[in-house]
Amino acid sequence: MTVPAALTGRDVLGRGRTGSGKTLSFGLPMLTILGGPREKRRQPRGLILAPTRELAMQVVDALQPLAATLGMRTQLIIGGSSYDRQIRGLERADIVVATPGRLADLIKQGHLSLEAVSVTVLDEADHMADLGFLPEVKRLLDQTPRQGQRLLFSATLDSGVDVLARRYLRSPVTQEVDSAASPVPA
Repeated sequence: MTVPAALTGRDVLGRGRTGSGKTLSFGLPMLTILGGPREKRRQPRGLILAPTRELAMQVVDALQPLAATLGMRTQLIIGGSSYDRQIRGLERADIVVATPGRLADLIKQGHLSLEAVSVTVLDEADHMADLGFLPEVKRLLDQTPRQGQRLLFSATLDSGVDVLARRYLRSPVTQEVDSAASPVPA
């Protein structure tokens, strides 16, 4: 339901429980919009923020093979992994999938800029709010171009998510694929 709107460049606010296909709902439009290999600049064009390293790893696992078919590269930026390997990977990355803390750390050290990001995704935004990442997420989003596309996906649309949506999304298309109380299938 969100893919057609995202493909037109609209901001999207999507709600769906875990396992409902959110990763492909934002990943496929992002890959399509960003197209093939990047120009000769050293900055990523896509950014996906995830609240945990496990979720960030799942996102990379799902999108990396698709990105590779387009000649694009993804880079995982998470705590608990080698700084050196992540920094080297940034030189080739079209899309960065990151947890907020490690991403902010690499930016602070001067290894990365978000000024070329044209598509930004917040995955599991409600979980980021629950974990106390909202201040860091806001600082990171403030570093992306205001005219860029933003896709915010969450299992719930609570007050923390609403704050992000009001501040960063421009006339978003809102899609909800199931009831917030729906059980997750086995």
